[in-house]
Amino acid sequence: MIDKKSVEEVLELIRPALQADGGDVQLVDVSEDGVVEVELQGACKGCPMSQLTLANSVERVLKDRIPGISKVVPAL
Repeated sequence: MIDKKSVEEVLELIRPALQADGGDVQLVDVSEDGVVEVELQGACKGCPMSQLTLANSVERVLKDRIPGISKVVPAL
């Protein structure tokens, strides 16, 4: 099982870039099958580019640094 603390630590590395654009990211949950659920906040919430941000930065970095993560999805 993936440790939520590890995911939070990696999100801390990503957070400054999102905050520079007026946004942020918050961890919601990590499932047993490696799906990380996050909530984009601030300027990122509702931004037309948010899906690209999620896939190209948040998901890519998490997958690179934490084995077992299968995908990152936005919180509903």
